[in-house]
Amino acid sequence: MNLEEWRKQIDAIDEQLISLLNERTALALQIGKRKQEEGAEVYVPAREKAVLDRVAQLNQGPLPDDAIRAIYREIMSASISLEQPVRVAYLGPPATFTHQAARLRFGASVEYLPCQTIAEVFGAVQRGTCAYGVAPIENSTEGSVNSTLDELMVSPIRIYAEMYAPISHHLMSLHNEIEKVYSHPQVFGQCRVWLATHLPRAEQVPVSSTSRAAQLAKQEPASAAVGSELAAELHGLPIVHRHIEDKAGNATRFIVLAKRYGGPTGTDKTSIAFSVQDRVGALHEALAAFERHRLNLARIESRPSKSKAWEYMFMVDLEGHAEDEPVRNALRDLAEHCTTLTILGSYPREAALLGAE
Repeated sequence: MNLEEWRKQIDAIDEQLISLLNERTALALQIGKRKQEEGAEVYVPAREKAVLDRVAQLNQGPLPDDAIRAIYREIMSASISLEQPVRVAYLGPPATFTHQAARLRFGASVEYLPCQTIAEVFGAVQRGTCAYGVAPIENSTEGSVNSTLDELMVSPIRIYAEMYAPISHHLMSLHNEIEKVYSHPQVFGQCRVWLATHLPRAEQVPVSSTSRAAQLAKQEPASAAVGSELAAELHGLPIVHRHIEDKAGNATRFIVLAKRYGGPTGTDKTSIAFSVQDRVGALHEALAAFERHRLNLARIESRPSKSKAWEYMFMVDLEGHAEDEPVRNALRDLAEHCTTLTILGSYPREAALLGAE
């Protein structure tokens, strides 16, 4: 066949695709209407995951699975925006890694609200300004994002979903001589060795976001920024060195925030915060509840309590949903040794990125 004949075949397939996409969307709108009647969430992470996993399994190529997932994420994003106007708060400004993570989860069809601080992200969800929020909670190189943990301890907002995103940092600048480098404090930590080796005399100036860093680097002479490729594109800065993060496979775990968490899916994670009684062996006895009910702990750390000096809250991620019987029984036993116990959320468990480029 010649080019014109191939193109005619593509046009015919496009006609079928458009018809089927609108048919699919009409069904999604009916589901959305029923969810509104029942007061259910418009965005359901478990269903999203099931759809994306299924289409990846159905895929026979030549399109890679990642491309199929990206296409379907946008299809679902468009459907959600038609079902109900959805706003998502994120740690801004635009082009931050959190903005990128939010778009990876919710697609391009929903409305996004940039916030200056993580506290503002929580506040936007709590006030109902946004249905959902996205915030970073830990990085594979630098560990936990303490401001997110602190907000979780005091806010009624819950963890609704989690996601992992690969993080690549790039040095961007308009200048050959660099005397000052702007970036977020976490990013400096993730690029510590490279910066010390290649720019040992440059002043490192921490700012609120990598996007803000790019903005400042564009305005000031002899300055540079470390951030994402999207930030470089948005602010018109050329990338002079790519992938300057010290650790290969650098990734950040983000959480989706909502006013409540969802039901069990069979492959879940639960996050809790608790404080124990001030006596010898209290923490050991409290943690024994998880071993007794054979629950795996994915993460545990402590944070200073915001209500009492020299008192600490323990943050734990465990496998299972709060409504699962083993988890329910473990939390009941744990409560006997606690002065406070809060379920921060139960949500579908995502696979961590290992060796991500």
